[in-house]
Amino acid sequence: MTRIGNVLYGAKDVDEAVRFYRDALGLAVKFQDGGRFAALDGGGTTFAIAGPEEDVTGGTPAVSFKVDDVAAMAGRLTAAGATLVRAPEEGPHEVRAVLRDPTGNPFVLYASRK
Repeated sequence: MTRIGNVLYGAKDVDEAVRFYRDALGLAVKFQDGGRFAALDGGGTTFAIAGPEEDVTGGTPAVSFKVDDVAAMAGRLTAAGATLVRAPEEGPHEVRAVLRDPTGNPFVLYASRK
C-alpha cells in the first residue's frame, strides 16, 4: 500500500452532497467530475463522493487504499482472507477493485491508469 487515498461515500446526487460538505462543513472541493464523482479536501485524506455510476461499494462508506498494482494486491489480500467483490477494472480515472475484509467491511484498492 502506498497510502490511504480517500474515504468514499456514495450519493444519489453528487452536487447536493458537495454543497452540503463544502458549505456546511467547510471542505474545499479539489475536483468534481459532474454527477459522477467529487473529491474534497479532508485535511490530508481526500473525502470522495461517488455518484450512482461510480458507487462501487453499493452505498456503503469505504476506505480506499492507493497501491502500485491493484491485481497483485487483490491477490495477496484474498490469499490472506479477504473476499473479492469486484475484480480489478478500469474506471474513468483509475484501475480499481472492491474487496471485503474477513469481518465483512468493504474497501477499495486503486492505482493510476498506466
